[in-house]
Amino acid sequence: MGQELRADVVIIGGGLMGASSAFFLRKRGRSVILLERGLVGQQASGVNFGNVRRQGRFLPQLPLAHRSRAIWGQMKELIGDDAEFLATGHVRGVYDEAQAAVVEKYAADARGWGLDLEIVGGSEFRRRFPFFGPEVICGSYSPNDGHANPRLAAPAFGRAAKREGAQVMENCEVLSVEKEGEDFRVQTADGRTVRAPAALICAGAWGDKLSAAFGEPVPMTPHGPTMGVSEPMPYGIIPVVGVSSKVPHEVVYFRQVKRGNIVFGGGLRGPAYPDLKRAYVLPENTLRQLRELRRLAPGLGKLQLLRTWSGIEGYLRDELPVMGPSARASGLYYAFGFCGHGFQLGPGVGDVMAELIDTGATSTPIEPFHIQRFAASPLSAGYNSSAPAKAAA
Repeated sequence: MGQELRADVVIIGGGLMGASSAFFLRKRGRSVILLERGLVGQQASGVNFGNVRRQGRFLPQLPLAHRSRAIWGQMKELIGDDAEFLATGHVRGVYDEAQAAVVEKYAADARGWGLDLEIVGGSEFRRRFPFFGPEVICGSYSPNDGHANPRLAAPAFGRAAKREGAQVMENCEVLSVEKEGEDFRVQTADGRTVRAPAALICAGAWGDKLSAAFGEPVPMTPHGPTMGVSEPMPYGIIPVVGVSSKVPHEVVYFRQVKRGNIVFGGGLRGPAYPDLKRAYVLPENTLRQLRELRRLAPGLGKLQLLRTWSGIEGYLRDELPVMGPSARASGLYYAFGFCGHGFQLGPGVGDVMAELIDTGATSTPIEPFHIQRFAASPLSAGYNSSAPAKAAA
């Protein structure tokens, strides 16, 4: 007979969403067990670009992004680690007048959601952002956005959650999740059983299998980001830099860390296989990125590439995450499938999910992300609600 554990909340998945949720639940006095198959922050939370941006987001997502940005600014005091967060500003370059009009409209609309963006053009643009190439005609600047180190953020929240009293179990694979009476019963590969009246699924690209086991399938596809880092150069490019474009391969972005290296991403994604726990960088994608980086910022053209990498990210059909309560099982909650733009949101997601689980409501609107938006999907056909809900994660 394996060990049986109990808590108020069991969290499945130890990325940034799960680790921050564990921390904020403990701050609210809820007992928490977090189960992570590998190491905290090992998957998508640790391999992304590190962008702490709000501009360019789906407008109804901005209240969540604002809440999260406030937490990023308090990280050192809150959890004892700032994860190298810097409010450097974030600028998006534009190549043509048609896209400039799109960016200007977004800036106007975003003001109503509490985000002030500055459209900079002409000689002022060249003075403030001299690294841009000649094809870039203007830019959209968000002065309070920035970047952080994704390899540090989720582990920092995991350590803080443990200090607050959460049980954080790494290298603990979940075999099944079932609803038994008023409790959830989670079985792990090492023989442990966890019981809790509330369960939070933060399993990233594996979350769809768990939600499907409860009759809530979602149209999610795994992809791998194309990431890279250059040799160091003299530090001088302060803001995070990106491209606003409707052409997918043009959308590259980069940031310079204080050590001088250029971290970059964007463009076309590579293949990812959750069952194999593998994602791959396609050389042709990296070469295309390097060409677009030279176009965006010619001064980067002669830098040597040090390393490329990828990870496994889950993308929903509508490019929005699944976040909120289950529509089928009371006490079940989801926060997964952030479509490659969840890093900035992570601390806010944890705060909101803790509030929702603790009080039954949240002061930040998350209705556009509820899983019931997929209820009419043909993926739901054939579910037998009387069958036991089991899933491998």
